Amino acid sequence: MKVGFKLFAEGFGPREIVEQAVRAERAGFDFVEVSDHYHPWLFSHGHSGYVWSMLAAMAERTENIGLATGVTCPIIRQHPAIVAQAAATTALLSDGRFTLGLGSGERLNEHVVGMPWPNATVRHEMLREAIEIIRLLWNGGYHSYEGKHLDLEDARVFDLPERSPDIVVAAGGERAASLAADLGDGLFATEPDPGLVGTYRESGGRGPRYGEVPLAWAEDDASALASAREMFRFGVTGWKVQAELPNPVNFEAATATVREDDMAEAFGYGPDPERHLAAVRGFADAGFDHLCLINAGPDPEGFFRFFEEELSGPVRALGD
Repeated sequence: MKVGFKLFAEGFGPREIVEQAVRAERAGFDFVEVSDHYHPWLFSHGHSGYVWSMLAAMAERTENIGLATGVTCPIIRQHPAIVAQAAATTALLSDGRFTLGLGSGERLNEHVVGMPWPNATVRHEMLREAIEIIRLLWNGGYHSYEGKHLDLEDARVFDLPERSPDIVVAAGGERAASLAADLGDGLFATEPDPGLVGTYRESGGRGPRYGEVPLAWAEDDASALASAREMFRFGVTGWKVQAELPNPVNFEAATATVREDDMAEAFGYGPDPERHLAAVRGFADAGFDHLCLINAGPDPEGFFRFFEEELSGPVRALGD
């Protein structure tokens, strides 16, 4: 069992995100993930640094911990040729510690370049083409590509690592899980859904399965749930909402009626390790073997100590 930490780039500035990556390595995490967003989910978050700059700084400040995007959308705001170059450079700077998480994106981040927001079917077609372009460029040399949605003309990534990064594909349904098996090296999901893992495996997927586990540590339950609601209430809206709303103000409106009780149903919370472990077990039992822990609590340093003292051993034992 590999255990990671999700860096919440919407809630902290870029320097703090890099410092948290350094602290996560010291705490014994195997990897960190960071989202590739243009906007935060909510105005109150107040941050959304550029992921590739933060990853470059992490690569220089850390030694052994894995680095990953969780996840990058390579179809509208960023052309896959640019993502291929950025990922290759990050792999070189990190001495091969980088994993490229890819997904079909959210309107929240992609509409900013003035392009139409396609329906989910078209987005998955575009994601398939994007992965093909990225892998083509990682083969070395000049390449062109003419797809239904995306094109490439005489492009070459000059600085390539000896081994290309793994591509882990985000899935919220069977179609994307099949795509992850077909073109990806692993699966990424945010729900403990054994059906996604089952579809991935039945479609031929044999790679790692990444799951984001929502937790909120604090010294008391009330503080943990209040912080979880403040930071992560957007998460309980479901993927069909998260993918479609265009701006933080829309998420503020959509989540106005979310209660702390709703957060309690979705999160491991408070000071009790067993409540957190129950949330983690849900993902392990569903077939995920790379568990990325999210802390929606108010005290990042407190969570790191909690992980070191209470969670690290029992979570890793789930893979035995």
